[in-house]
Amino acid sequence: MTLAPQALRDLVRGIFERQRMSEAHAALTADVLVWADLRGMGSHGVMRVPRYVDFIRKGDLNVRPSIRRSHDAPGCVLLDADRAAGPIAMMEGTRAACEKAKSAGIGLALVKSTTHTAALGYYTQTAARDGFAGIALAASLPLMAYHGARAAGVSTAPLSIAVPGEEEPFALDMASSMISMGALAQARRSGQSLPEGVVLTAQGEPTVDAKTASIPLPLGGPKGSGLGFMAECLASLLTANPILAESLEQTPASKRHRQNGLVIAIDVARFVAPEMFRAQVARLTRGLRELPGDEILMPGERGSRRAAQQRDAVSIPDSVYDELKTL
Repeated sequence: MTLAPQALRDLVRGIFERQRMSEAHAALTADVLVWADLRGMGSHGVMRVPRYVDFIRKGDLNVRPSIRRSHDAPGCVLLDADRAAGPIAMMEGTRAACEKAKSAGIGLALVKSTTHTAALGYYTQTAARDGFAGIALAASLPLMAYHGARAAGVSTAPLSIAVPGEEEPFALDMASSMISMGALAQARRSGQSLPEGVVLTAQGEPTVDAKTASIPLPLGGPKGSGLGFMAECLASLLTANPILAESLEQTPASKRHRQNGLVIAIDVARFVAPEMFRAQVARLTRGLRELPGDEILMPGERGSRRAAQQRDAVSIPDSVYDELKTL
């Protein structure tokens, strides 16, 4: 199904408004999800809408959150998101981190008790467009195998880093797993087979069948699972809102979907003139592009190209469109 990006935003916004989300929150959540589809990241796009609605109906996602600040200091802040939709909570964290960085040079926002954070690159690139270097990570339920284990023990620990570029920001946006949960869901939907060595079944056996695949393996073995461990320490334990241990011990709190996030903003102008920074970024990318090899792309460049190609018409799977219309 191909339709205008704004038409897709309007459709998704309407779904969330029917679930009693405010117009502003519904519009922002829709924009974050459609942004991912525009950039070719369908795993974090509007295919997530039915799951968000499910979270709302279960009471895991609060459509009328009261986000409050605690532990507010010149360079850092802790936000209690009150189970807000991830895009609402993470954008609040991004704005708070940038506000702190403007006065202190660097700002840290910890975001406690949110839900699925969506594409982290949206938040870091928002910061980068405003002249900041942005770093964001998220912690969630155990989804990925810890290195050496054959069961889920840590989250897939998504991480994004973005810096101002000549035109669009350059942005890394990755999970610490061999395959993201969203990409795994896409594979199940399409019936495509998976590469070897990226996922286990629920019983802990290697598989290439998306229908039986359940547990992603960590990227780089101990490196990927180590990132998952540290994301929990920084985003969850530091906010006194543990997720992984609660889930592994199967406490009552583990039955509710929840996530935590972290956003860091660095005011580029505090350390170097922004135009000089962008010039040096351009110099670096120019040098890399001139290296021998095939087409050499910078972080986030493939997504920027895809978004430019889909400026007037974005494609989503027919099955996803049917689900949205049903909702």
